Amino acid sequence: MASTGNVPILLLDVDGVLNTARADPPDGWARGTFNGYVLTWDPTVTARLRGLHESGRVEIQWLTTWTTDADRLLAEPMGLPRGLVTHARADAAPTGFAGVFGGRSEWWKLTAAQAVAEAEPDRRIVWIDDDLAVQAADTGEWLAARPHVLVVAPDLFVGLTHDQLDEIEAWL
Repeated sequence: MASTGNVPILLLDVDGVLNTARADPPDGWARGTFNGYVLTWDPTVTARLRGLHESGRVEIQWLTTWTTDADRLLAEPMGLPRGLVTHARADAAPTGFAGVFGGRSEWWKLTAAQAVAEAEPDRRIVWIDDDLAVQAADTGEWLAARPHVLVVAPDLFVGLTHDQLDEIEAWL
């Protein structure tokens, strides 16, 4: 991959983005069990993400409750590269599926995305998370002031689509 100095960062969630809540996935989709959870994903979507990363168009970083387990357990079976940067809740253990937000009013992923944007002020950011629509009240003001951040909020029952990937590529 090219030097990351000017490559946009792609913050990637798992559940609702790669792993969909579909009971009956389309033909060609993959399924696996990880830490006791059944995950279902479209390998053509993960292949496109990998291609964007490997070509140097983006630097994928995990921003998911799976934290380091995304890299350790999910990356290879889903066809994504290993060794990606992982962002975690400041108060979360580094392994396991966190899943619960502890009743906090501030969304931990927004805090993590803000930290990435502050640490890398000259880099564009693509943030893909199905919860972005639900968290709009918390994220809206911050995002409105940052046109260099593109947000994509897939439907959790559909996951990230090729149309959304087309939009991301056009923005890049």
